[in-house]
Amino acid sequence: MKILILGAGKMGSFFSDLLSFTHEVAVYDPDPRRLRFSFNALRMQSLDEIDAFEPELVINAATVKYTISAFEQALPHLPANCIISDISSVKTGLPDFYARSGHRFVSTHPMFGPTFASLSNLANENAIIITEGDHLGRVFFKDLYQSLHLHIEEYSFEEHDKTVAYSIGIPFASTLVFGSVMKHQDAPGTTFKRHMAIARGVLSEDDFLLSEILFNPETPGQIAKIQERLSELQDIIQRRDTPAMKAFLTEVRENIK
Repeated sequence: MKILILGAGKMGSFFSDLLSFTHEVAVYDPDPRRLRFSFNALRMQSLDEIDAFEPELVINAATVKYTISAFEQALPHLPANCIISDISSVKTGLPDFYARSGHRFVSTHPMFGPTFASLSNLANENAIIITEGDHLGRVFFKDLYQSLHLHIEEYSFEEHDKTVAYSIGIPFASTLVFGSVMKHQDAPGTTFKRHMAIARGVLSEDDFLLSEILFNPETPGQIAKIQERLSELQDIIQRRDTPAMKAFLTEVRENIK
């Protein structure tokens, strides 16, 4: 299959490396410096080069801020039968875009990234495939993700947003609050250092990505739950209520089993 990857960032390079030995792969990125590590793939800096390549599948690996604009720039250069796809962690605006694109589409979300995951060992990681997409496109990504031993879930666009608000929004919000009250520690403990490593990893992400995940319409409800439980914990601490603290800790242990 002829596969065009839009964007030669970390995830674009990951998919290029993964697919280039079994498919004919081209990578487009207007920044030549990002293409210098693309191996075993055609390197494209001009959108006009896409015309001659005639891709059968496009994987949009541009950053969240530019996902839709990257599609819009590429569409005039794509064959009518080309399937377009995204791997975005934020699906805002994509259902409407796909509806007017005139192309078959498939939308997935690899629930891992280069910040924390080991891209050479993904056996404990997850991926989401959106149910509204093209059947053949979904089959392609399902086979691909299964070859990586990923756990796969299938959600609608709406269900995806709810899942992201819970599984990403809560950790991101909690980490940002943790980082916002931090002061330099000359002798940090092990737990503190681990939290700091997570905070630095999260804050290494693109500001727009962090914002869009937190601006997910489902996220405020999840943050409200954090505020509610934090207020409850603060009250227990202020009252030095040992039985209540024991009950709270027992509930938390049950939640994380």
